[in-house]
Amino acid sequence: MNNNKLDYRSSGVDIKAGEEAVEAIRDMVKSTYNPDVLSELGSFGGLYRFDSSSYTEPILVSSTDGVGTKLRVAIQAQKWDTIGQDLVNHCVNDILVQGAEPLFFLDYIGLGKMNPEKVSIIISGMVKACKENGCALIGGEMAEMPGFYQEEDFDLVGTIVGVVDRPSLLPRNIQKGDLIIGIPSSGLHTNGYSLARKIIFENLKLNIDSYIPELKSTVKDALLSIHKSYLPILLPFLSKEYLHGLAHITGGGICGNLKRIIPDGLAAYLNIKDKDIPPLFHWLQNAGNLSWEVMLETFNLGIGMIAVIEDRYKTEFLSASSAKVLGYIDKSSANREKVVVSYN
Repeated sequence: MNNNKLDYRSSGVDIKAGEEAVEAIRDMVKSTYNPDVLSELGSFGGLYRFDSSSYTEPILVSSTDGVGTKLRVAIQAQKWDTIGQDLVNHCVNDILVQGAEPLFFLDYIGLGKMNPEKVSIIISGMVKACKENGCALIGGEMAEMPGFYQEEDFDLVGTIVGVVDRPSLLPRNIQKGDLIIGIPSSGLHTNGYSLARKIIFENLKLNIDSYIPELKSTVKDALLSIHKSYLPILLPFLSKEYLHGLAHITGGGICGNLKRIIPDGLAAYLNIKDKDIPPLFHWLQNAGNLSWEVMLETFNLGIGMIAVIEDRYKTEFLSASSAKVLGYIDKSSANREKVVVSYN
């Protein structure tokens, strides 16, 4: 007979460490609250009082996402403070393309071993981004799951809820003659990392601290640049009738995301110039011997958000967004491709 007494901690789950992690982040999380947050950290659900009086027909917009295998780079680098910013900003951009401003955010962190200090640093990044985006972090879940995650591993998922007034809902009125405007990215953002990691760590045999002369950067700094939020840039334009559509350039690249907002019978015709593609993407292409087709479907190529606007407002939009014209909307050709890209 086995007289060894078992408890939850002996199976790898430390409830006390989990409670310590919650206490460590309590004040940080509460710093994102506004008068509309009615619940306390640790409640079974987050309560948010939604004031609809300033909207004619408010529509709630929600999205859930992660940051892909960029997490693996953060784990290798032992750098926890930026990955939470990536998560929040990515989710903000995903609802922004429908014209929505964020209201509140929730997170999920699954870990192999609960480490209150690590959790606190991860959450600090989320808090920073929530404040920058005017978004309350009203709840989440931390799950210690030994035997599922390796001890140093963790997973990160976020859910965001925002609001848009129905007259400002995007896309709207995309038509022949509209211009396609590209707004710069801040690097890979959160997509293409499986291929980038294979090139860098398997093919080139570099490590996280290796210096890349062509980029004047270490691998860590090049790959962990923060996914940009486009809310500060685009917020003044969301109610403008000449803004007809937005596309967040994530997995699937420019073509895979832009085609999601192009109406049937129309197509987007783009010209991407080699000189406008940032050095990081050229370096990855050369190091991996990647075709143009693979680059186009995998990476954002330096364009993190695309706007479709009415032609006559080009100057106003470009001057405020540090963007550039990529192409135009016209009738689709016989092959019915919704996005046609030329490269020179």
